[in-house]
Amino acid sequence: MSRFFNAINTHIRRDFAAYRAIVCIPLRTISYTSQKHVGNGDSTMVLGKRWKDVAETVIIGGGCVGVSLAYHLAKAGQKDVVLLEKSELTAGSTWHAAGLTTYYHPGINLKKVHYHSIKLYESLEAETGQAVGFHQPGSIRIASTPVRVDELKYQMARTHWHPTPQWLITPEKIKELFPLLNMDKVLAGLYNPGDGHIDPYSLTMALAAGARMYGAQIYNPALVSGLTPTSDGKWDVQTPHGTIRANRIVNATGFWAREVGQQIGFDHPTIPVHHQYVVTATVPEVKALKAELPVIRDLEGSYYLRQERDGLLFGPYEKEEKMVLQDSWVRDGVPPGFGKELFESDLDRIMHHVEMAMEMVPVLKNADIINIVSGPITYTPDLLPMVGPHQGARNYWTAIGFGYGVIHAGGIGKFLSDWIVTGEPPYDLIECDPNRYGKWTTVPYLCAKARESYGFNNVVGYPKEERFAGRPTNRTSGVYELLKGKASMGFHAGWEQPHWFYKPGDNAGYKPSFRRTNWFGPVGRECKLVMEKVGVVDLTPFGKFMVKGKDSHKLLDRLFANTMPKVGLTNISHMLTPTGRVYAEVTITQLTPGEFLLITGSGSELHDLRWMEKEVAEGAYDVDISNVTEEIGVLGVAGPKARDVLQKLTQEDMSDASFKFLHCKPIQLGGINLRAIRISYTGELGWELYIPHKDMAAVYQAIMAAGEDEGIDNFGTYAMSSLRLEKGFRGWGAEMNCDTNPLEAGLDYFIKLNKHADFIGKAALQEIKAKGLKRKLSYITMETDDVDPEGNETIWLNGKVVGNTTSGAYSYTAQQSLAFAYLPVELCSVGQKVEVEMLGRKYPAMVVQEPLVLTEPTRTRLQKKSKA
Repeated sequence: MSRFFNAINTHIRRDFAAYRAIVCIPLRTISYTSQKHVGNGDSTMVLGKRWKDVAETVIIGGGCVGVSLAYHLAKAGQKDVVLLEKSELTAGSTWHAAGLTTYYHPGINLKKVHYHSIKLYESLEAETGQAVGFHQPGSIRIASTPVRVDELKYQMARTHWHPTPQWLITPEKIKELFPLLNMDKVLAGLYNPGDGHIDPYSLTMALAAGARMYGAQIYNPALVSGLTPTSDGKWDVQTPHGTIRANRIVNATGFWAREVGQQIGFDHPTIPVHHQYVVTATVPEVKALKAELPVIRDLEGSYYLRQERDGLLFGPYEKEEKMVLQDSWVRDGVPPGFGKELFESDLDRIMHHVEMAMEMVPVLKNADIINIVSGPITYTPDLLPMVGPHQGARNYWTAIGFGYGVIHAGGIGKFLSDWIVTGEPPYDLIECDPNRYGKWTTVPYLCAKARESYGFNNVVGYPKEERFAGRPTNRTSGVYELLKGKASMGFHAGWEQPHWFYKPGDNAGYKPSFRRTNWFGPVGRECKLVMEKVGVVDLTPFGKFMVKGKDSHKLLDRLFANTMPKVGLTNISHMLTPTGRVYAEVTITQLTPGEFLLITGSGSELHDLRWMEKEVAEGAYDVDISNVTEEIGVLGVAGPKARDVLQKLTQEDMSDASFKFLHCKPIQLGGINLRAIRISYTGELGWELYIPHKDMAAVYQAIMAAGEDEGIDNFGTYAMSSLRLEKGFRGWGAEMNCDTNPLEAGLDYFIKLNKHADFIGKAALQEIKAKGLKRKLSYITMETDDVDPEGNETIWLNGKVVGNTTSGAYSYTAQQSLAFAYLPVELCSVGQKVEVEMLGRKYPAMVVQEPLVLTEPTRTRLQKKSKA
């Protein structure tokens, strides 16, 4: 048995106790709800400094994230920034963190957060005079299976168009950088120079020094015992030292986030997870090295390992069946006094990872363990933090749920500061929007997903990834029970929605791949169905709002860049930010005078609602906005025979002359009252049917029965995506978002710069138009083999990066791969040739005239014109 095992079995209790005695500082018994407000009285000096009665921003929580926000706000020039910490800075998760820093992130937007963090940490010591203990030996993600090599190539294609330094390296280079590795299974590595680790305590203290230097006030110990909103959108923040009137509050309280949120009626979906890492004594082979070892992440072993002085630090992520949640804290709250305490270690849980680490780094076998840290880190259901203003409480912001707070702290502090100061997010980060969760996010769901997310930390990150724990939620459409056995389901804002349907003989089930997989053929079958016959798709996850009242038209004219549709008509409209970027895309129908139905994407429901409610409050509009998302089911019926099927079920004239494109009517279908809008995101003849949820199954079954002779069948969102792309339809979150303006996205038709209303972003767009565009959205086709674009791939020309794709798919109608892509305006001409990087290859591509396939309304119009 190795010395490493012996150390675990015989010395850990003694060493752990010694570690706690040295590091853990007992705190006063204190909780977020245990003390009452005592008022200001006559005191103007508390905690050795002058007490502020008013503040622009009050940040609650003194971990690295909260202190970073205080630093950035104060540095940006905001006056009266106050941070309140219940005990001492770094208490919670910050103080015991392993401190890893990396440029890498598998997503797109969070790469920017990581980049900004590292660049800040590189300069923070010089700026503040406080040492931060920042080591930058680089890091290597180890691929030891062929599919892992594909994963690294996939990530490289998504990174080359970012400033992130990242390279795919050979086993020989890996051995040179980390000479202590056993190379038997190593096939490749993803190398990020500049990665490393930082001392979390020193980092936080340097940020605090910077915050104070720029004028922020940090009070501790200062328990927040109450939060009371005022009628003008401000907050009274109660503490034992007095009350502060704040223009906004930011919850940055780590694993206390639920308790603070509960003071104002929110049950934030955050939960503490036990995370362990092991520190060894000096390892002679490590001490003998001339340069610090890079951090390694063994993806198959699911652990990280870095140098710690002359020893090693090793931290695993156990599988979901072995990891431990501190779920009692969700139910009962964090124990009073817990702040710089640790959990008892449990090495049995990580022995599998220990064995894999000793195989990969053999010097571990003879290393002595001196410390084991087992502490709480905070998880959300999807592992991403909750960052930004929260819907349902005016001027309440969150910066919570950080499983990786150290690497996020710098970038998130800057992101939130910019948003608070300018009034809009500096770039798109919707995957971290706190409003992606809702009342459907129950505690059982939170626990199941947190287990899954922790256990899946280092699983292969495939395109179109699905995770199944905690599903379904209580958000199921009226046809879910009818469809669940026939389809591969996707998860959208709590809803189950069919991605594709399988038939006898199909290779059914979820089988992810970086290449074409089991759904490729069936999705082609569904596209053919919609192009030649008629199909039905469940669109219930759409966000749905009713807006009515005296000022409804005025409000929507202010919010949206398009003109408002007349009664009975529908249009596509966009909400813009003050600088003219696309905040949302919404389908608007005026049902009756002053009563509007607004439809948005499933992932944008509360994101969009918050933006609208903010404008209502600030503009004092006399309107009522109701969220009717869960009250109304939606079925899409599309294809050349859609009219024939629906006409069998209604007395309403469904002819082209009577029921025109983008018109809306209340109709009876099979004896059930509903609203029908003639629109389809497939670009084919179609209607969307808005049905009371309780009647949805009956309507669906009536449609399927009526369409038997027409060959009706189901289709899913994968087919809809392919069809919308070949028709040239843009998608919010891909072609347009808070990183793009509508002019470069080709949305000119929907932007009415000449309308009388001064819509948000109008002046900015006029300026953008006058200056001219630097890039534009282009439409490209590609020569591929068994891999298709999905978006965010790098585009090359003559060995240089020139742009990126936004979304892509295979066009079954045109029989080729296609994508939208942002390119410099000088490269947007039809016929321009470029290359698109996918899985380590550069595939030939060419800018073409859009669309590849004309929409049904366009085809119909051209046919009428030809006949005339």
